[in-house]
Amino acid sequence: MSSSKIQLFTWGTPNGRKISIALEEMNIPYDVHEINIGKGEQFDESFLVTSPANKIPAIIDPEGDDGNSLPIFESGAILIHLAQKTGQFWSTVPSRQSVILQWLMWQVGNFGPSLGQLHHFRKFAKTKVPYAIGRFDGIADQVYKVLDRRLATVEYVAEDYSIADMSIYPWAARFEWQSIDLATYPNVKRWFDELSERPAVRRGMSVPFLN
Repeated sequence: MSSSKIQLFTWGTPNGRKISIALEEMNIPYDVHEINIGKGEQFDESFLVTSPANKIPAIIDPEGDDGNSLPIFESGAILIHLAQKTGQFWSTVPSRQSVILQWLMWQVGNFGPSLGQLHHFRKFAKTKVPYAIGRFDGIADQVYKVLDRRLATVEYVAEDYSIADMSIYPWAARFEWQSIDLATYPNVKRWFDELSERPAVRRGMSVPFLN
């Protein structure tokens, strides 16, 4: 473990890949620690120090304000920390910063959780529940329509490419799990295809290298 690098605790999930994308985009050196959530490794006592909620992703920043290392959990909090730390994909202008935060919070509180429930009922539930699948199919359509309307007027969700885009993209990348046809949402598809060509996004989406 390098004491000079960000330590990233992650797994191959949309939330985990938000952070690896950001680290790649910001060109921040980091070490990867795989936390196999399928095996319950997030409940290991040693991981609680970094992530009290037993969730990935989490990081340890060796350069805390007081000279000590700083553990951070929750993907939204990590993205804000990295953006403020580097001054990249962020804004110090209050009105522009507000737009970034609004769309980041929308992803954290709406887009991601809604699609996460759909993933569960479509892909992982041992018993298929038609009502639940139908309900979250409808909600998925709603949140994609919100994103599509926004992207009809701007190139990126907060106008300039930002941590808000980085937070949304890995969830949209699971469109096949969601039985979503991106062509139904042409502005989302344009945005998605553009981000998919970014080298840092490609690298971040391969951390760790899992399907």
